[in-house]
Amino acid sequence: MIWVIVSTFLLYTVFVMWFSWYKTRGTDLSTTDGYFLGGRSLTGIVIASSLILTNLSTEQIVGLNGQAFGEGMAVMAWEVTSPLALIIMALILLPKYLKAGLTTIPDFLERRYDLRTRQIASILFLISYAVAFLPVVLYSGALVLDSIFSLTSYTTMSPFMLVLIISAAIGIISLGYIILGGLRAAAMSDTINGIGLVIGGLLIPILALVALGGGNLSTGVHELLHANPTKLNSIGGMTSSVPWPVLITGMLFNNIFYWAMNQSIIQRTFAAKNLAEGQKGVLFAGLFKVFGMTFLVLPGIIAFLLYGDNLSNNDAAYPTLVVDVLPIALSGFLAAVLFGAILSSFNNTLNSAITLFSLDIYKPIFKPHAKDKELVKVGRIFAFMLAFAAVIVAPFIMYAPSGLYAYLQEMNGFYNLPIIAMILVGFFSKRVPAYAGKVVIVVHIVLYSLSKVFLADVNFLYVLSILLAVDIFVMLVLGRIDPRKTPFVLNDAKKVDLTPWKHAKAFSAVLIVIMLGVYAFFSPIGVAEAMPNAYSPSQVVFLVVNLVIVGAVAWFWYRTNKKLEADAAEEERKIS
Repeated sequence: MIWVIVSTFLLYTVFVMWFSWYKTRGTDLSTTDGYFLGGRSLTGIVIASSLILTNLSTEQIVGLNGQAFGEGMAVMAWEVTSPLALIIMALILLPKYLKAGLTTIPDFLERRYDLRTRQIASILFLISYAVAFLPVVLYSGALVLDSIFSLTSYTTMSPFMLVLIISAAIGIISLGYIILGGLRAAAMSDTINGIGLVIGGLLIPILALVALGGGNLSTGVHELLHANPTKLNSIGGMTSSVPWPVLITGMLFNNIFYWAMNQSIIQRTFAAKNLAEGQKGVLFAGLFKVFGMTFLVLPGIIAFLLYGDNLSNNDAAYPTLVVDVLPIALSGFLAAVLFGAILSSFNNTLNSAITLFSLDIYKPIFKPHAKDKELVKVGRIFAFMLAFAAVIVAPFIMYAPSGLYAYLQEMNGFYNLPIIAMILVGFFSKRVPAYAGKVVIVVHIVLYSLSKVFLADVNFLYVLSILLAVDIFVMLVLGRIDPRKTPFVLNDAKKVDLTPWKHAKAFSAVLIVIMLGVYAFFSPIGVAEAMPNAYSPSQVVFLVVNLVIVGAVAWFWYRTNKKLEADAAEEERKIS
């Protein structure tokens, strides 16, 4: 029956490619706005679909379900708490980004600080994409495609070589999108793949529940709710990878970077036709994330109830479940949908990477007067080089000591918080000097590296909870000691209409209510049970201390801004 799987896979995949070509055939790809930002023409639905598909690739579907298989519902925090960061993005940061007419995040860092800060940030992004995100996407995609098509049974190749070949195939097809169609082609494919992912993604937990119930869905639901209720507890304890004190500290900080400052994610919001459409896209994505745990976490828990400890490793939970519960006739469709998700994450990250390289490194360093056509050409060459590097690194991910998702998040910790600190301080403090950005990058990397040596057994989210306050404090101290002479002013680039969506605040309030309701349902006051001795007074102490530190830095920030403005006013009075 392999021909059925291959036929449906090819039919769906070719349709998506045709649709992307059809929708982008009139786009001018010879300009940087046209190639890198789709002509600043994306609507809310397209932005939401692209955000979701860039985020939801196989590294998350496989990795997060693997974590759920191992420890339970607490890992849903990566999904269900995301709306908090997306609300901050929609209401606070996106208006500023669009007002400035940004193409990249490092573009703002140059305006606020200096060219070197921009280039350092771009290099950090590119290193992360090359050695962490893109290879993980390829590796996890290879695992899923191998499971669905049973490729291992048709070859005597080693797992290493099989992953390498599948990764190369994904990379070649992805390059076709990026080189020929730019951001708009990737975004258009995301719209169709988004629909397919919702349908295909929801099929797996439904069919898995039927299998759990011995052929009956309601029996499967009953088993899920009562067989092991401690697995359904979303309130992470001491040993959880997401302990509850970090939900409004380290986890929130991590999510703010990912959803509001990570170039590979937010580039499609820069391409919004206006602020209202951009806010719609961001908030619609937030609504989807609340319910994303239905196919990113629940299948892992169902797999645990079905297989117990009989799998080779946690990351095998989702691929095994797919093979066991999905009818042959639908396997090709799901394979195509997951393949689309792989391409989406790879495409959009690759597009962001070449945008960073072309505009932040090549043009200012090598050819300041390069024309748009040359920048697009250079970007395409770099896309090939970066994809090649990711394909080479991908097979080595199988030797990572932790799960896929944990590996990816911990690697991001080396550079995400100083980016947050630079952007927040940059927007909300006018006189912190240019060199403060470079100093905080060095300080953070040193401190985070030391934490990996001396606090190796401490959850990295606890470390992030403290380090953001430290990073911001370092920048504020430098601003107080050596303030810049002239205040930073954010000029309106007049690229798009900045009228906000009239329902943005109401929609945000509804999102928060839904998020809290989901947490209440999957908790001891709902359907779950807490594990004995899972929580400790030390967690309460940590949260209180952490919030006091954050509050103290916020107070110091307010006093510093007030003092610097008063000093500037006094200086002007003396001169006059």
